[in-house]
Amino acid sequence: MGPAMDLTATDQKRLYKTAFGLALFTIGYNVLEGLVSTYLGIEDESLALFGFGADSFIEVISGLGIAHMILRIRKRPDSSRDPFERRALQITGVAFYALVVTLTFSSIYNIWIGHKPVTTVYGVLISLISILVMWGLVAWKRKVGRALDSQPILADANCTLVCVYMSVILLLSSGLYELTGIGYADSIGTLGLAFFAFREGRECFEKANSEKYCGCD
Repeated sequence: MGPAMDLTATDQKRLYKTAFGLALFTIGYNVLEGLVSTYLGIEDESLALFGFGADSFIEVISGLGIAHMILRIRKRPDSSRDPFERRALQITGVAFYALVVTLTFSSIYNIWIGHKPVTTVYGVLISLISILVMWGLVAWKRKVGRALDSQPILADANCTLVCVYMSVILLLSSGLYELTGIGYADSIGTLGLAFFAFREGRECFEKANSEKYCGCD
């Protein structure tokens, strides 16, 4: 007997409400993070920070699919992925691949011309905030997922963990530049973000064409 079988209807309703609230918070946070990061990335000529912000906007599309998924499994726990979720995954996948191409060519060009950011201080600050927020979301989503014995919610928690990895890359590249002044540190960090964006894009198409939830774990 799984944990969810021991829950009352009231408990399940409360937990699903919490899961939906976490999905909405994730969307809202990514919108704010995307706006701030892309703006400061342009102002400070930091490609890594700009790319990080662009990834946040793509995560918003993914988040809409997650929110819809939670509403679906709340009503029908054993139901399959519906057309809305598959379309959201396909759009997200295309956006990630477009981001990969843009970041890869831009970072190679910056290395070629020896471009240096004005500063990466904001990259350090934003990445630290993102690590704390996203890690908290991972822990909370896992807690709710285990309580409901819900593989979709647990899978979403694992996928949120990828955002932590990308934040760490931004932190390392931004911190390295501030400490050493090595110009290509920002571009190398951008290539790291492109790598994870490629993996996320591939993951989206795999999920769109199957009942798989997430392989991010």
